[in-house]
Amino acid sequence: MSLFEVPGWSLPAAPVAQQSKKRKRGPVKEKDSEPDDVDQAQLMKAAQKNIEKLMQSLGASTDALEGEDVERSNKKQRSGKEKKAKGSAAEPEGLGAAVREGKKDRKREKGKGKEMPTTKESTKDRMVVVPPTNSEPSQKKQKPKQPQKTIPKQKAHRAAEPGPSHDDAVDQSPSRAGDADLLAPKKSKKKSKDDTQQGLTALQTNMKKSLDGARFRWINEMLYKSESAKARELMSSDPAVFADYHTGFRHQVESWPTNPVSHYISILSSYPSKTVVADLGCGDAALARSLIPKGIAVLSFDLVSDDAYVIEADTCVRVPLPGSERSLSASADATSEEDGEGQVVDVVVCALSLMGTNWPGCIREAWRILKAGGELKVAEVASRFSSVDDFTSFVCSFGFKLTSKDERNTHFALFEFKKMSRKRKGEKEWTKLMGRGSILKPCEYKRR
Repeated sequence: MSLFEVPGWSLPAAPVAQQSKKRKRGPVKEKDSEPDDVDQAQLMKAAQKNIEKLMQSLGASTDALEGEDVERSNKKQRSGKEKKAKGSAAEPEGLGAAVREGKKDRKREKGKGKEMPTTKESTKDRMVVVPPTNSEPSQKKQKPKQPQKTIPKQKAHRAAEPGPSHDDAVDQSPSRAGDADLLAPKKSKKKSKDDTQQGLTALQTNMKKSLDGARFRWINEMLYKSESAKARELMSSDPAVFADYHTGFRHQVESWPTNPVSHYISILSSYPSKTVVADLGCGDAALARSLIPKGIAVLSFDLVSDDAYVIEADTCVRVPLPGSERSLSASADATSEEDGEGQVVDVVVCALSLMGTNWPGCIREAWRILKAGGELKVAEVASRFSSVDDFTSFVCSFGFKLTSKDERNTHFALFEFKKMSRKRKGEKEWTKLMGRGSILKPCEYKRR
């Protein structure tokens, strides 16, 4: 009985051996290695034969190319010799010898590095000019020298020489457009005097202009949409309002094609020196400043005085000048006409000054202070007129006659009236006329 034998159990005589999973290599066969060696040897021989054939074909092609090059060079040499032979046959003997001698001389001089000057050799009947040698380059073939930047010492040295050469001029000129821009002085942006004095930046300057424009529009709207008494009260309490308005007005004038004040200055300059002009709503008295030096008396009136040319007055209520108008009384004849008394003014100018809702009072005052036959000149913005005919007929009802009108300008309309005798009017008639100020619309500037 074996060692591990158990009763009732039966085991096979020998245990089953487990096979390993590793792949076993077979033994190397000597007979199989021989054919591989034979194949490799055959491949080597075949490769050598292919290389030899390739080399032979390449050698043949290079030989053919060399032969073609030789033939070409031979042909060139032959053609050159034929041309020389033809040329020598066509040349006279003396000329050919001279040319050959000249060539020899040029070769000698070329070897020495010297320039061969142009020489003349006499033959029997001709003069032969030997052309310049290759060592003497012609001006046409010379390439322009590139401009070189010179230092100040070289420029000073050249300036001391008797005369500047072409090369010096090239050196001193800038080589590029960029150099010229760098050499040119840069233009500085000039600021206005007011901005410079106030020390404002560009942004602050633009903001200030916007604020000034808004303030001008506000003052302008107030002057046109209220009575003259209210505007006078405002400007009397704050004189800066008057200055700010006319500063903005001058800025607006710069964008106009023409200025009516300049038009009247040119016209009145031709009037006699003793002419008396009343400028109602004069502003900064530009008319007086231009005409008084020419001998014309100009009386300027506006809401604020400048203590020089301008007299403070409300021209829509009362102008401080002599003149009278008689109203219709119960005892007076309604058909009688009058011209007034005591007037001293020859011309009344209202250049863009019919402002305020009571502007018809200015026309009434103009008739009162004008001499008989005196002139009334009115310039107004074209956009204010609903009807030009209604405006002219309304002015004529105060005792004027329309003599001319000019509507050619896109911005303004110009009118000239002459004072005429008129019938006396009662208070009811005057009240009715003074209430028709809506014939002219207020002048409003666009908000930007």
